[in-house]
Amino acid sequence: MQATSTLRVPEDLWPVADFFFRDLGPEVNLNNASEATALFQSFFWLYITIVILTVITFKLGFAKKLPLLKNVVVYAVLVIGTFLLTLMLGLNLPLAESLIVSSVVLGLYRLRLSRERKERQA
Repeated sequence: MQATSTLRVPEDLWPVADFFFRDLGPEVNLNNASEATALFQSFFWLYITIVILTVITFKLGFAKKLPLLKNVVVYAVLVIGTFLLTLMLGLNLPLAESLIVSSVVLGLYRLRLSRERKERQA
């Protein structure tokens, strides 16, 4: 029984994941160093994108100021949790797309809230 050294890349990826994984082709040979490197780089860029969008969503959604140590703990858990989510669900579910939508919605909410506060003060 021979272990397989190829990994199939899904063809029906969500748009953001497809953007990062489009140059890999249908299969990645893990014995080929350049293909394995391209796979890990694609995953890394998808992960970084999801982390950035998660941080933006967190900052827009939670306005409460936290002390420095609590802030460090929250962001450390966020980065670790995002890695696990990206590893398990990053190619199968629209994580990045959902975070884009939530960031836009929370951004519009914050903009509207700040305008209303300025109108009340005036």
